[in-house]
Amino acid sequence: MSEQNNQVTVTLLGKSHQFACAPDQEEALHNAVALLDRRVEEMRKRSTVRNDHNALLLAALHLCHDLQALEAKQQQDAEFVSTLIDKLVLPAGE
Repeated sequence: MSEQNNQVTVTLLGKSHQFACAPDQEEALHNAVALLDRRVEEMRKRSTVRNDHNALLLAALHLCHDLQALEAKQQQDAEFVSTLIDKLVLPAGE
């Protein structure tokens, strides 16, 4: 049985926007919007970007960069753990 999506209204850049969202994902949507809104404000304060569209793009690029850095770190950590496991596991027959 599939859940029905709710129409969720959020405020981004001082404007209301509606999105379809699964009921169990509403809090995550609100948190994501709050993060994006904060990042847009940071971009406005740290740079000469003043128009909403460019500030939003710059914030999105920064978030994508952060995500890529976290994914690379996660991959490195997974490889490190795998190497440690390989060192701990004795070969069969020993």
